[in-house]
Amino acid sequence: MEIISENRAFGGTQGVYSHNSHSTRCEMTFGLFLPEEAQMGPVPVIWYLSGLTCTHENAMVKAGAQQWAAEQGIALVFPDTSPRGDNIADDPSYDLGKGAGFYVNATQAPWTPHYNMWDYITEDLPSLLQEKFPLDLSRQSIMGHSMGGHGALTMAMSLPGRFRSVSAFAPITNPTASEWGRKQLTAYLGTDESTWAAHDATLLMKENGFDGPVLVDTGTNDQFIDLLQPEALAQAASARRQEATLRLQKGYDHSYFFVSTFMEEHIAFHAEALYAD
Repeated sequence: MEIISENRAFGGTQGVYSHNSHSTRCEMTFGLFLPEEAQMGPVPVIWYLSGLTCTHENAMVKAGAQQWAAEQGIALVFPDTSPRGDNIADDPSYDLGKGAGFYVNATQAPWTPHYNMWDYITEDLPSLLQEKFPLDLSRQSIMGHSMGGHGALTMAMSLPGRFRSVSAFAPITNPTASEWGRKQLTAYLGTDESTWAAHDATLLMKENGFDGPVLVDTGTNDQFIDLLQPEALAQAASARRQEATLRLQKGYDHSYFFVSTFMEEHIAFHAEALYAD
């Protein structure tokens, strides 16, 4: 692992690191905020998964999460959204290829060798973090924005007991029925739609639910709301009687101005679950 940068922030340290990933078979970069309490022992952690076109840097710089995480004594992980490098498959469109890994393990060419973001987030990076940093991985929560909200919700519902809480900003909730989903799932997983269900939060809510609290915020002026389909997840959660707070925030759009506005509430939501007995 290589240290790219470390800066003091809110009494703690905002670092950026790179390492060779077994899952993606390339060098990956991630951000990690450690609160001051990490100097004394392992601290709980929140994963933040970013959306289309993003790198590890977007939320790290724009979301304003470090201030609230520092107040709660919680670490933040900011992974990248896809493999990177000159020899990595890509696509000219913004919503496929680099910056658009969709948090799946690809089974189709040319994506298969490197686009294994599910394994990267759930296996590879956690192993590195546990080895190198003072993190209490028995206390984890996960959150994300847009494509990252999709990833956070699907991972939380697919890995019972891993995460104590899950939240999302403007998540893609029903990708098997949306152009922000069908295109990518076809490319990465193939045309057999039965393989897609494991990566659809609405279908997973119907089938599995989540063994903890759920918080989702979407802006009523989100320019992509028809692609996000928040109503599909709401209907599935209601039918299952899932413990969930699903909110439409009047006048807000899809931007990080929206995310940063409600970040304090999301961090506090996770802190309650992470520190519960």
